[in-house]
Amino acid sequence: MEHRIKERFWEIDFLRGIAIIMMVIYHLLYNLYYFAQYPIQVYTGFWMYFARITANTFIFLVGVSLSISFSRKGTHFFLKYFRRGVIIFSWGLIITLVTWFFLREGYVIFGILHLIGISIILAYPFLKMRFWNLPLGLLCILAGIYLKGVEVNFSWLLWLGLRPPHFYTVDYFPLLPWFGVVLLGIFFGNLLYPNYVRKFYLKDFSFFLPIKLLCFLGQHSLLIYLLHQPLIIVLINLIGISKIPLF
Repeated sequence: MEHRIKERFWEIDFLRGIAIIMMVIYHLLYNLYYFAQYPIQVYTGFWMYFARITANTFIFLVGVSLSISFSRKGTHFFLKYFRRGVIIFSWGLIITLVTWFFLREGYVIFGILHLIGISIILAYPFLKMRFWNLPLGLLCILAGIYLKGVEVNFSWLLWLGLRPPHFYTVDYFPLLPWFGVVLLGIFFGNLLYPNYVRKFYLKDFSFFLPIKLLCFLGQHSLLIYLLHQPLIIVLINLIGISKIPLF
């Protein structure tokens, strides 16, 4: 069943809103572990899978959103995607600078904003594809899994997924495998929302206050991402539980 939408697909914003809440929760726990040295197992068990589900949801929705945006009339111009990608990648560079200044060891080199910015630009030729994004996405994921076990003696291909021994960063999302998740998002976006039309029936629950709030958060995910980490870190320092004071 086709269901035509005039503006936004509320369910995409809703899912992104859930992911942003999950991200804030995980980063709160991670900052308690890193700065206050609380014994929270952020790298293993439940919270490791929690973080992976959060990241996969965000990046998958990047692909879905790109396919929906591309399907709108008058939005096929590459410059639009190039500009958007450069802006997000630039925010990633700012995070690299800030984390280098405050952390030094483990500073962000190619984090999630770097990935999203580059992916928006690289994804443009794939937006017209239908079936091929599925095998190509799976191939990128498999390549990334393989590269995870490969060590090299240089660091200039970190963005791709090749790492030197003992490489460490607090946020790392190389193109392989993560661009594959974007391609899967594009595939399912084209499948479920072709020509800016929802191909399945979904009752509109967006008027319920909790769902409306999550949709609002999903629409402002970049701003929340940029603000929540410094706010959490400042709060941890202000209440005096940080064992790595920043000021």
